[in-house]
Amino acid sequence: MPPYLICFWAILKREVLRFFQQRSRLLSALVRPLLWLIVFAAGFRSALGVSIMPPYESYILYQEYIVPGLCAMIILFNSMQTSLSMVYDREMGSMKILFMSPIPKSFLLLCKLIAAACLSLLQVVIFLLLANIVDVEIPWWGFIYAIPSVFLSAFFLGALGLILSNFIKQLENFAGVMNFVIFPMFFLSSALYPLWKIQESSLWLYWICQYNPFTYCVEMIRFALYGQFNIQASSVVLGCVLVCGFVAVGTFKPKK
Repeated sequence: MPPYLICFWAILKREVLRFFQQRSRLLSALVRPLLWLIVFAAGFRSALGVSIMPPYESYILYQEYIVPGLCAMIILFNSMQTSLSMVYDREMGSMKILFMSPIPKSFLLLCKLIAAACLSLLQVVIFLLLANIVDVEIPWWGFIYAIPSVFLSAFFLGALGLILSNFIKQLENFAGVMNFVIFPMFFLSSALYPLWKIQESSLWLYWICQYNPFTYCVEMIRFALYGQFNIQASSVVLGCVLVCGFVAVGTFKPKK
């Protein structure tokens, strides 16, 4: 077996085993979006009816609208958790040992991001299957179309988390900064409310949401779940992947 393939398989296996050994992490990854789906759907279903808008071909209920945003939230939380574990590995010296191998640093970090993306995809699929129980119908072919969108979003958010972990050296500090990044990105996006409805209430808030890269992750997944391709959202996310990827690799230092 080629050494690069052995390296990729070892990193993927380690991340998957770590994820399933942390049962609370697996439970919170599924319970959190399901609670949001049930509570927000019950609270805002009548107050926030969503009109016909792409990619939807007819009037939809609110719980159907927020599902792509909750999928993106799962990816966001998992990416930050992966970055948090990298800070822990750096404090324990595991990253230093890993980078003693002759494999290029960029490939090792890419393997980390791919492993995190696989875990994000697994969580998103489980969430979508559970969402069908609460009357959210996602076409079966939407699962297949959404795979590239989930991976691309996971690469971007994983690289962003890696950049944060490069500049934050202590574990306790990263946990606070992680929340500071997660919640503004999530709430100031189209995850919970359509952009046109935000524009009606606040123009400056609309422009913040418009320039938030997370909005384009949400919209890319939203269109993909219904078999459509949003070229603008995909282009923005791809650009963010390239920029954040280069910055993450360039600023990464395995030592404390």
